Amino acid sequence: MLELHGVTKRFGETCAVDKVSFSCERGELVGVIGRSGAGKSTLLRMINRLTDPSEGRITWDGEDVSRLKGPALRRWRRRCAMIFQQFNLCPRLDVITNVLVGVVAERPLAASLIKFFPASDRARAILELDALDMAHAALQRAGTLSGGQQQRVAIARAMLQEPDLVLADEPVASLDPVNAEVVMDALQKICRERNVPVIVNLHSLEIARRYCTRIVAMAKGAIVFDGPPSALTPAVLERVYAGRGVRAPEPLAVVEAA
Repeated sequence: MLELHGVTKRFGETCAVDKVSFSCERGELVGVIGRSGAGKSTLLRMINRLTDPSEGRITWDGEDVSRLKGPALRRWRRRCAMIFQQFNLCPRLDVITNVLVGVVAERPLAASLIKFFPASDRARAILELDALDMAHAALQRAGTLSGGQQQRVAIARAMLQEPDLVLADEPVASLDPVNAEVVMDALQKICRERNVPVIVNLHSLEIARRYCTRIVAMAKGAIVFDGPPSALTPAVLERVYAGRGVRAPEPLAVVEAA
């Protein structure tokens, strides 16, 4: 189980994340919502340790990952896979090599530099691509794929790490509605079938309500709501989105995912 205990991040005099505490169980798909600048991305980056908390603790099954350094930190980053909005693929490399980047940290550097990977790794990469209906594009250059296809390749790369936890930072923000649904279906499937907790930052309330088992809402770096999608009332949304003339979105009907 992931637990955050009073986690705070300051950049100079600016408090980006303010004393955040919550836990996430295996099998949960947690959507983090809030206005731009609410601290959502910084929160995920602290969990993955791409940035260090100024205060507080982050633990996984009781281990204090906020204090890890060196090889132990690298192992945590492998166990805590990150999926980014802009895919972070190498467009000139083929799809399967981009996926195999997920195991580079575990393989000899020299072999990785010449793109030599054991047959077992390649087989696993194809299986991860096939699970996302992308095996047909294994030898295609990543830069020739659509945005939705590239995001599925990025998910396959993350899953090749065999992570204990998946973090997705606005994974559908740059996608059209059809591809956004495909990507969210993939994350939901990972959560359900592999019992891996998924924490995903989202701007779309409709998507959050449709896919997430739980929603955490942030405003000015703090958590102002933590509960089921059905409890997102107009009053809660007003706290999350109001200010500077921004009107809170109208409540949406809850749609259960198939």
